Amino acid sequence: MSVSRDDFSIAFRSALLQRGGAQKFSVLSLIFLALIIFFLDIYGTKFTKPVRAFINDVVYRVTYLASAPTRFFPQVGQNISSFMDVREENKRLKALVEKYESLKLNVEFLADENKNLQKILETEYFNQNLSNIVLAKVLVDKNSPFLKSIIINKGTRTGILKGMPVTKDNYLVGRVVETNYLSSRVLLLNDLNSRIPVTLDQGAQAILSGSGSKNPILEYLPEDYEIIEDINVFASGKDGIFTPGTPVGKTNEKGEVDLFVDPNQLSFVTVNKNTQVQSK
Repeated sequence: MSVSRDDFSIAFRSALLQRGGAQKFSVLSLIFLALIIFFLDIYGTKFTKPVRAFINDVVYRVTYLASAPTRFFPQVGQNISSFMDVREENKRLKALVEKYESLKLNVEFLADENKNLQKILETEYFNQNLSNIVLAKVLVDKNSPFLKSIIINKGTRTGILKGMPVTKDNYLVGRVVETNYLSSRVLLLNDLNSRIPVTLDQGAQAILSGSGSKNPILEYLPEDYEIIEDINVFASGKDGIFTPGTPVGKTNEKGEVDLFVDPNQLSFVTVNKNTQVQSK
């Protein structure tokens, strides 16, 4: 028994010697501190309770503060994730709204185009001459300082020939001057090279000449003829091309002719496949 105790003491001292003086002091200090706390907890109840309560409060506060990042960062991450989801949803909804706005504009454009087509189809002139009328769409508006012409999407394939008159809502707008297989060029009444015979509602005859500006002018009127405002001007048909009585426009205070159809606002026109022109 004594031998074993001696062996244990020798081993304990050897361990202490191997760890150094500082480690021996710390280990012994912890042992004595543990014994003191143990005895105080058992025999010094009045003294240890407040101390233990204070230590517990400190430990709990430190534990709460130490665990705060683990509670804060998940919430922040969740908020960031929610923000990104809302942002992506906002982008998606914005793109959807823009798409619907574009579709709305397309629908409005098609509705206006449909109204224009209905207006053309409802004219008496078109209904009475269906076999001689070709409905064409304006592809290009060649608008220069003096040359006024348009390109339409109908050509020789549909029987369009050079010289055929072109109207809009039964009002004269020009004539075909160039034909291709799928397209044609129309010289407008206000083009510098346009000349057509007309008659005024007072019976006077004249030549309607394009000036290169918005309104054409009247030339070769009877001598001493005074142009007054609001005189109706019609195609006379003397050239064998334009249908007699086709409305053209009205005179204004400057002696010019305000056309019934604005040449700069043409979307659809009708081409009259005049028999006389076809036979040439």
